[in-house]
Amino acid sequence: MRQQHLPHRRASIGLAIAAGLALSLPAVGAHAQGGARDQGAEQYVQVQAQHVLQVLSDNSMSTADKIRTFRGVVDQIADVPRITQFVLGKYARIATPAQRQQFNALFRTYAQDVYETRLNEYHGETIKVVGSIVRNPGDVIVNSTVAGGKLDKPEHVGWRVMNAGAGWKIVDVEVSGVWLAITQQQDFVSTIDNAHGDVGVLIAQLQNDVKRHEAERR
Repeated sequence: MRQQHLPHRRASIGLAIAAGLALSLPAVGAHAQGGARDQGAEQYVQVQAQHVLQVLSDNSMSTADKIRTFRGVVDQIADVPRITQFVLGKYARIATPAQRQQFNALFRTYAQDVYETRLNEYHGETIKVVGSIVRNPGDVIVNSTVAGGKLDKPEHVGWRVMNAGAGWKIVDVEVSGVWLAITQQQDFVSTIDNAHGDVGVLIAQLQNDVKRHEAERR
C-alpha cells in the first residue's frame, strides 16, 4: 500500500492543535447556549489561552526557545496518555502493547511537528472569553473570540474543559464548527479502516510524516 501523508487541521491558535486532541468524550454542539456559567472555567481558559498566544507572538524568542516554551505549556494542559487512547478510537482495544508503545511516542512527535510548523503564524492576537455552559459538574464549554494580529475579523473558538478534582484541563477545542479531538480521531480511524484494521499502517504513516518533517528541518 502506498503511504499517504496524514491530514491535519489548521486551528486559529496553536493551542487548538495541541490541546484539541484529548479525552474519549461524546460529541458536543458548537456555540453551546443556555444554562449556568462557570466563572472558574472561564478564567482558566482566559489565562491559559492568552498565555499561549503571548508565547506564539513573542518575536524576542528564538524559534528553538519558542518551541521549548510552548511544549512546556502544552505538557501542563494536555493529558498525553488519554490523548493517544482517544485518537486510536475503537482500535485502542486491539492494538498490541508494542504497537501502543510505538504509537504513543510517534503521535507525540507528530502532534508537536504539526504545531511547530505554525509557530510563526501568530502576530499579537488576543482572546476574550464571552461565556460558558455547564454540561455537567466539572464539564464546561467555554466560548471565546480571538481577534487582532492578522485576523480580518474575530473568530469563534470553543473550549471544552474538565475538572475531575485536580484542576481544569482543556480536553477539546472547536474552531469553525469543528471539534478537533473528534475530527482527529475520525482521520486516524479512517486510515486504519482503509487498511482493513491494520494499526501498523497508521504507525507507518506517522513514521513517514515524522521523517519528512525532520528532513525539511535540516
